[in-house]
Amino acid sequence: MKRSEEITHQYFDFLDKHIQDVISGSIPEFMEVNEIAGELAISHKHLTDTVKKETGRHPCHFYDEKIIQEVKKMLASSDESVAEIARLFTYDPSNFSKFFKKITGITPGEYRISNKM
Repeated sequence: MKRSEEITHQYFDFLDKHIQDVISGSIPEFMEVNEIAGELAISHKHLTDTVKKETGRHPCHFYDEKIIQEVKKMLASSDESVAEIARLFTYDPSNFSKFFKKITGITPGEYRISNKM
């Protein structure tokens, strides 16, 4: 495996664990990409350049997508309010709805109605 592939895999593995740690309350908030780079013992620029080279996308794109995937699971399977889910993901509820709609094209409430399990 090339080093760039290894770094990209490490980034994705770190994201998965990090997001679960935030959801579980093990850590209080999401890290910035530069902090994640530090945890992976590389520079922010190197992480960004490497992930972009390997995937064609900025690391933030995948960060946001992974958060949205987890939010969608919760919206579809839990009865927690959108505001409670937003707080769980360390977002202000009004900013959270804007973030969700920007990524998905619909509001969290609309998503829940059309995807309730």
